[in-house]
Amino acid sequence: MATIKDVAKLAGVALSTASYALNDNPRISEATKQRVLDAAKALNYQKNGFASDLKRTKTNTIALILSDLSGPYYSDLIRGVQDVCTSNGYDFIACSSIGGDQSTAIKFLKEKRVDGAIILAHNISDETCISYARKDFPLVVLDRKLQHDFIYHVEVDNVHGGYIAANHLIEKGHKDIAYISGPTNSFDNKQRFKGYQQALREHELVHQSKWNFVGNFTKEGGYRATKLLVAQRNLPTAIFFANDEMAIGGVRALQEQKYNVPRDISIIGFDDIELSEYLPPGLTTIKQPKYEAGALSVHLIFQVLAGGDVDNYYRLSTEFIERNSVKKLASKNE
Repeated sequence: MATIKDVAKLAGVALSTASYALNDNPRISEATKQRVLDAAKALNYQKNGFASDLKRTKTNTIALILSDLSGPYYSDLIRGVQDVCTSNGYDFIACSSIGGDQSTAIKFLKEKRVDGAIILAHNISDETCISYARKDFPLVVLDRKLQHDFIYHVEVDNVHGGYIAANHLIEKGHKDIAYISGPTNSFDNKQRFKGYQQALREHELVHQSKWNFVGNFTKEGGYRATKLLVAQRNLPTAIFFANDEMAIGGVRALQEQKYNVPRDISIIGFDDIELSEYLPPGLTTIKQPKYEAGALSVHLIFQVLAGGDVDNYYRLSTEFIERNSVKKLASKNE
């Protein structure tokens, strides 16, 4: 692994000059600073935030980088990471990716302030993940697939989950089904939409773009998207919300317009967050193995750090949870 001495040698500068340049010290000219940075990039040199370059240390800490620390989806995921970290004598830190590649969370990767990281943040670019992953610093990604020796992918089978959700509505007699999506750049959302489309195709139904709105995986987004759906009139008979938070916001929007769920319109969600069970009339949804995803992710990191042989890809299954938010439509023959 490259050290700061290697960087200084390649850049043709003193060790102290290289150190100043890498720490953005103003006493170093821009030309020299750029020469040092170019050398560091060429050598794939990574700065360690807790130790000097001549004495690297373990931090006994794992980072969990999330796009949103406040969402109810994350509580079980965090608990899974925390339990496995604690049982292995490690600490963990959860940090937000607000700001994307410019976020504070990137410092944990750039300066190796932790021993490994789990990333569930669609606003952190693939290039950033790839640039920091290495043998002694494994990364687990939960929301994308990347080809890299030291990046590991734990995926929930979102395609099958989306298929199950849409297929359930179709089996209940619904042919006009809206889709309220998460962020357009979300890997999970794309996979759920793919499963939804697959179910429609199998039943020779056509997806109508006028019934597709972006809700960004938030209650507020689901509320706004549902209001837009209602404003078009000519409502579908059912709505597939790509996560439960949006479904909760959607129910509020429907109730404000005097629509009853499921008498007037059926809805189904995704995630099975705790609130979904208590949402009147009880939300039918697709349960994700959130705790298991977190626990497996950090377990893989420990296996890699211990020199174990670890596969780069793991898939976890979803589970259909039926409650009371979907109404069976009577067929023409009934």
